[in-house]
Amino acid sequence: MRDCHAYDYAVLRVVPHVEREEFVNVGVILSCPERRFLGTRVHLDATRLKAFAPTLDEDIVRSHLASFEAVCRGGADAGPIGALPARQRFHWLVAPRSTVIQTSPAHTGWCRDPEDTLERLLRQYVITDASNA
Repeated sequence: MRDCHAYDYAVLRVVPHVEREEFVNVGVILSCPERRFLGTRVHLDATRLKAFAPTLDEDIVRSHLASFEAVCRGGADAGPIGALPARQRFHWLVAPRSTVIQTSPAHTGWCRDPEDTLERLLRQYVITDASNA
């Protein structure tokens, strides 16, 4: 696979009631170490979220998702985690947790362009026809 690079990704999920194990996909995180890329794309369909979890505070969800984006960017805005190398930040982001924002297990693949691949994965796993993105 000429000019291809290995990548790992996980799908971001909103899990309103952890004990029920039901979720809505809301984003994707992708790490491509060879290209020094760590990025996330989020698409929160407010109508779908409200239908799925009517009592969940959308602003809190958006705040938590913004934290994932900050950790991907790195730097002081992400707190102590932001100082870690990108690959370690990816593993920290996809570590299992029992919170309202969780990730799928990490998966791997090959890509030429991590940005394009991240967008494709977002459309494949998050943005549905009902989302009207």
